Amino acid sequence: MPRAKFQTLTEQMYYILLCLKEECCGMDIMEKVRAMTGERVRVGSGTLYNLLEQFLSSGMIQETRVEGRRRSYILTERGKEALENEYRRLLTQAEDYRRSFGDPTKSGAHAGEQEP
Repeated sequence: MPRAKFQTLTEQMYYILLCLKEECCGMDIMEKVRAMTGERVRVGSGTLYNLLEQFLSSGMIQETRVEGRRRSYILTERGKEALENEYRRLLTQAEDYRRSFGDPTKSGAHAGEQEP
């Protein structure tokens, strides 16, 4: 059975929504994602505008302003819920890793070693 749309978010989706806790236009989002992730995650304009349209259609964001071709958006309650659900899902995955391999942030804990 296929998963529901936006049940889980890709990394790019997650960071786009995270940026939209404050009103932003597309160019601002691309810059914020790069800055927020130390250039680890980049969102191309084609991907960004495609996702923005999908988020709009699903009610996860709303358009707040249009100035010529420049459009600004902000997260809706539905978008906040999706972001919070993804955050909890990621925490659960991290906890599963910690239970399996130990805490990698503690010195002496290496992959495969169990904590006492």
